[in-house]
Amino acid sequence: MYSISYILLTKKMTTETSRAQPGWVPLLALFTIAGFVESMVFGQLGAFIPLYLPRLGIPTQDVAAWTGALAAFTGAVGIPFLPFWGALADRYARQPIIVRSYVVELTAVVLMLIAGNIWVFLIGRCVTSLALGNTGLMLTTLSERAPRNRLGLAFSVMNSAPPVGAFLGPLLGGPLVDALGFRALLLVDAAFLLIVVLAMTFGYRDSFQGTDRGPILHMAADSVRIIGRSPRLRTLFAALFLLFAGWTMAMTYVPLVIARLYHGDQPGTAVGVIIGAGGLIALVFSPLVGMLADRFGHWRMLFIGATIIVLIWPLPLFVQGLADFGATWAMINGMSSSIFALSFMVLSTSAAADVRGRVMSYAFLPMNVGFMIGPAIGSIVTRASIFAIFPLAAVLTALGIAALWIARKQPVADEAKSDIRA
Repeated sequence: MYSISYILLTKKMTTETSRAQPGWVPLLALFTIAGFVESMVFGQLGAFIPLYLPRLGIPTQDVAAWTGALAAFTGAVGIPFLPFWGALADRYARQPIIVRSYVVELTAVVLMLIAGNIWVFLIGRCVTSLALGNTGLMLTTLSERAPRNRLGLAFSVMNSAPPVGAFLGPLLGGPLVDALGFRALLLVDAAFLLIVVLAMTFGYRDSFQGTDRGPILHMAADSVRIIGRSPRLRTLFAALFLLFAGWTMAMTYVPLVIARLYHGDQPGTAVGVIIGAGGLIALVFSPLVGMLADRFGHWRMLFIGATIIVLIWPLPLFVQGLADFGATWAMINGMSSSIFALSFMVLSTSAAADVRGRVMSYAFLPMNVGFMIGPAIGSIVTRASIFAIFPLAAVLTALGIAALWIARKQPVADEAKSDIRA
């Protein structure tokens, strides 16, 4: 789960003047490849698990409900542990916590690979959520190695890997699923993750040793209190959850929509192509919207982009075929990805400089909660029609815009006021 910019490390970068260490380019390459593999695997899981559920004994009429339940349970397992990963890294060391996330992903994929029933598969899917919390630690490690005048480049390269992996993963995985089955894809993913685990374990050495000796529970709870004490941050986190709940719900069910519209004998390829196309459009839209936001203001473009999404969410109800749906989904996913990127900026400028790093470590929390609540809601509304998720997504996004407006009016700490763009 990767954030987008250097804002995660604002305090650290402005208070430390340590020189860059040698070997930052190989480290950048290692972290970038690891991020690519991780996003590729997660993209494939999201795309093809709904197609695989009937092989685990789930009746066709119950696949939509189980798709939502799997996504909701997965989020519920991992979120409570999120505050502890950073605390453990501050207490002991970063590298073991980073490697831990990839070991967890490998274990989860192996469990899903050997699962002979839905319950073992559910355990494996839930285990994936215990891999949260590696992004900030990797960015922090990279910031200590790269020269100050190359940090922007280093962060841009590293953060370009996840969208590329999410785009290529389903695109490459679809034909493999059609030819050899979903388990063959899991076997390939397990092999890639094993290589990443070995590379992250032996491919670099992190000299950082934690010095904070406070109680782990207290350290974890302290970062949560920072958000709870700020009216602006409390409201903003709720607003971002509403804003992205519809998107996460739709992403969960889009493979089933594609399967409903597709009438050939290669459903995996069809799912991979359409989801891959949506990822490609996101790669194009995000920098364009980002440039507009730099010129006209991050908050302003966030409101404009979210309003556009509300207007286009219902369009899938009126599509006549798979090609029309693919084009519509590409627009929705591209714009949603773009405003997701902007959310990091408005969240950063809403936090005081001295706590910004800890606040930004929760930047993915609204999305993670959305992946828990959105699919759970979807498992109910899809009983009427699989297409019911789209107007509901429009309603959730509209509620998010209203909450954003309220958050924008809340007071912000003095340290962050100078950073705010209209």
